[in-house]
Amino acid sequence: MGLLTGKTALITGAARGIGKAIALRFAQEGADVAFTDLALDGMTLATEREAAAFGTRVKAYASNAADFDDVHRTVEAVLADFGRIDILVNNAGITRDGLMLRMDENQWDKVITVNLKSAFNHIHALTPAFVRQRGGSIINMSSVVGVSGNAGQSNYAASKAGLIGLTKSIAKELGPRGVRANAIAPGFIVSDMTDAIPEEIRKAWIQTIPLRRGGTVEEVAKVALFLASDLSSYVSGQVIHCCGAMNC
Repeated sequence: MGLLTGKTALITGAARGIGKAIALRFAQEGADVAFTDLALDGMTLATEREAAAFGTRVKAYASNAADFDDVHRTVEAVLADFGRIDILVNNAGITRDGLMLRMDENQWDKVITVNLKSAFNHIHALTPAFVRQRGGSIINMSSVVGVSGNAGQSNYAASKAGLIGLTKSIAKELGPRGVRANAIAPGFIVSDMTDAIPEEIRKAWIQTIPLRRGGTVEEVAKVALFLASDLSSYVSGQVIHCCGAMNC
């Protein structure tokens, strides 16, 4: 359909999972795609080749999304290579689950830094370019857990709730410059992360979902496509749930 023809996207943590699905969908829709992951390993390079097969320009960058200086260097490199960035998808994230009674400081700090600070790092690095070009779409990957909370995931829930507050604040701050910011709150999405959950827990969760199934990474990518494209030109400051009515 070419909904993103002529646009350049930067996607963080996109070697696998939801990030990879977004990179592939954006390339399929005509976008040039820059994406990051911690290392240019076999998986990262395979994603680069798969996305490039759609005929647009695709380049992977090794970058630590949680490192302020590294992110600024990476954004500068992407701008030099591609000329501009129209779409930023803050997807990089991790989990370090545990009950508060047993959670240590490192579990807390690591999740907040990777999930929340990484989004700040990229928005901070890209704001001057977005302001100069008077346009841009920022998409932050939150979670239904960031809306409703979840026992045993206080660090993860706090990081995802923080992304929602960041999204709404940036939408108000940069809206006058033509920049939109929105968040996606996926529910139970079948991925490497959820595959690590014991089967009996996965089955129990699915029974709480009105659609009675987990979502796919491709379904989340479709929501990202809407928010990245001009179809959502008057949508900003919103949290769009992609959860099969799990949290509504």
